[in-house]
Amino acid sequence: MRRRRLVHGLAAVVTLTFRPVTRADFALLRRWLEQPHVARWWNHATTSEALDRDFGGTADGTEPGEDLLALDDGEPVGLVQRSRLVDFADYRDEFAALTDVPDGAVTIDYLVGDPGRVGRGLGTAMIRAVVADTWRAYPRAPAVLVAVVAANARSWRALERAGFRRVAEGPMNPDNPVDDPLHYVYRLDRPDTGTVTGSG
Repeated sequence: MRRRRLVHGLAAVVTLTFRPVTRADFALLRRWLEQPHVARWWNHATTSEALDRDFGGTADGTEPGEDLLALDDGEPVGLVQRSRLVDFADYRDEFAALTDVPDGAVTIDYLVGDPGRVGRGLGTAMIRAVVADTWRAYPRAPAVLVAVVAANARSWRALERAGFRRVAEGPMNPDNPVDDPLHYVYRLDRPDTGTVTGSG
């Protein structure tokens, strides 16, 4: 579990940590995915079968990618999904149709679960924290790429506050079929801190 101190809201400082989602967390994920502010954009089925299909493989370690619970002083507050684009060829190809995808690039998706904490800076803090963790966990990842449906202004503004820059826009498959396919693609490059080591 990695720790990162970040500004949350206007003045408070919180400690965000991450841990892998387990099957014991599926009931919590169901509650979050059923919240209107999440369901609008994730459009995710919440049956036991759907949760097992979409989160069971990563929980069991049989599929690539990570599902991570974001914790604020030990309390679950959000979900981050993280993966190498090379492990999901169809999604990588969607990115590649719009922008350069460097070898080893990582992508993330995220949600704030508690509706009472939406609009208080937690999403930006989660993004900053997971990116910092990504540079450690994936030492050869040169960049993080994120695609956000253009209509989801709250999400792409959080990326901008976290230091991402918009590098492309164009059609990608939206999670919710009611949305226009127009997506904005954001990128954050690894800071230049000298020699990269490791094999991630």
